[in-house]
Amino acid sequence: MWLVTTLFGWRLRRDRTRRRFTSLYLETGRKSAKSTLMAGLVLFHVLREGEAGPQVVCGATTGQQARIVFGIVQKMVQRSAWLREQDVTVYANAVLTAEGTIRPINAKASTQDGLNPSCIVLDESHAQTFELHDVLKSSQGARGNPLLLCPTTAGYDQLSVGYALRTALTKVLDGIYEADHLLGTIYTLDEGDDWRDERVWIKANPMLGVTPSMDWLRRYCTDAQQTPGLEAEFRVKCCSEWANAAASWLSMAAWDRCAEPTLALEHFAGQACWIGADLAQLDDLAAVALVFARGDQLVGFVRCYLPQAVVQARARAVPAYRLWAQAPGVLTMTDGDMIDYSHIERDIRNWCRLFQVRDIVFDQFGSVQISGNLFNDGLPARMEQKNAKSFTPPARELETRVTHGRFRHDGNPCLKWQASNAVVRRGTDDSLLPKKDGPESPNKIDAIDALCLAIGGWLRAPAAPRETHQFFVLGAP
Repeated sequence: MWLVTTLFGWRLRRDRTRRRFTSLYLETGRKSAKSTLMAGLVLFHVLREGEAGPQVVCGATTGQQARIVFGIVQKMVQRSAWLREQDVTVYANAVLTAEGTIRPINAKASTQDGLNPSCIVLDESHAQTFELHDVLKSSQGARGNPLLLCPTTAGYDQLSVGYALRTALTKVLDGIYEADHLLGTIYTLDEGDDWRDERVWIKANPMLGVTPSMDWLRRYCTDAQQTPGLEAEFRVKCCSEWANAAASWLSMAAWDRCAEPTLALEHFAGQACWIGADLAQLDDLAAVALVFARGDQLVGFVRCYLPQAVVQARARAVPAYRLWAQAPGVLTMTDGDMIDYSHIERDIRNWCRLFQVRDIVFDQFGSVQISGNLFNDGLPARMEQKNAKSFTPPARELETRVTHGRFRHDGNPCLKWQASNAVVRRGTDDSLLPKKDGPESPNKIDAIDALCLAIGGWLRAPAAPRETHQFFVLGAP
C-alpha cells in the first residue's frame, strides 16, 4: 500500500497536478503478484489520474509477455461490475474507457508511428532491451505527467533495462547521485544470508504465505539443492539475487568519510606528485589521477574526460552523465565524438609545470603515442599492463587507506560512482585485481584504475632519507 500511495500521492510543489515520481522499479521474487499490482495501477491511471487522453502500453520483447499484464486487466474488468459501470470495455486487443486505452505491444510493433503513451509497463524488465525501452520512452515526449512501470524478478542479463534501473536505484540509495523522479523498492536477501534458510525468504517475497506459499518454496528449495543447475534459478527467481552480480569492493560509507570538499588541486603547487592515466576507448570515459602525500595521508584527484557527442548515449544506461556533464569540475567535456588525447596531453604537461611530477604511469591500452610524446620530452612517462601482479600492491594500499581514513578526495560524484562500481577478483595467492562487474557493463572504473596506477608509482618511489643521530661520550670513564 505504501508503494501505491507514494507513487500517486507525492506531487510536485510547483504543480500539484503532476506526480513527483515518473519511473517505478519494483523487484521481488517470483509469484509475488507484481503483474496483478501493475494491472491495478494502470486502471487507476486511466480512470482517476485525470490525464488527458490516457494511453497505456504494456510492452515486452514478445507478444506473449506483453499480454500478461494486459490479460490481468481484461480479467479485472470482466469480473468487476464496478469497473464496467465506469464505462470500461474489454476487447481482444484493447481495453477502452471513455477517455483512454490500454493495449499490449511487442518490440516489432513498437516501431509504428502514432504512439503517445501516458503510461508504459515493461513487465519483467530484466528481460527487456534498451531498444524497446528507448522507442517507448521517447514517445512520451508530449506528456506532461508520464509514468514508466518496471516490475521484475532478478535476472541474468546485466545489460537489461531492469539491471540498469536497479543499479541506478542502488546508487541513489548510496547517495552517489540524485534522481528525484525514480521510485523503487528491492526485495532481496541481504549479503551473508543463507539462501537455504527459510527464515530469510520473506525478504525477497513480501507476500510469502499468500503468494507464493511456503510449501511451494520449500519444495523448490529442496529440488534446487538436489538438482544440478537448479540452484542458480532458485536464487535468482526466488531469492532475488542477480546472477553474476558481484558485491562492491570499497565501502561507500568509508569512502564518504574520506571526502574533503575544500580540497583544491592548486593548493598542492610545487609539491611531489604521482600521475596515473587510463585512456580507455576512443569514444568512452578516460581518467587521469594525481596523487600527493600529505603527512600520513594520500590525497587523490581525478580528472575524467568524455566526448560531448556521446553524453546522451551514455546517459541511456547511466542518467547521471547528463548532470555530471553540466556540473562544474565533475567531467571535462571534449569536442566531437572521440576522446581528444591532445587535450589530455596538454593537461598533463601543465601539471608537470605546476607540480614536481615524479612518475607518469599509463595503462598500456591506447597510450603509446601520448606516453611516447611525453617521454621523448624528458618527462617520466611509462606504460604498465594491468594485471594482478602490478595492481595488487596499489589496490591493497587504496583499500586499506579508505577503510582506515588515511585517503582523501574532493568528493567528485563521478569518482564516487566509479568507486562504487569496482569489484575485485581475489586470487588464491592473495592477489587483488579491481574490475568492472561485467565485460560489457556500463558501470565504469577508469578513475579507480588511474588512481591505482598513480598510487603504484608512489609506492615505487624511494623512501625519503631518515635523519640519524649518534651520541659520542668523550673522556675517560
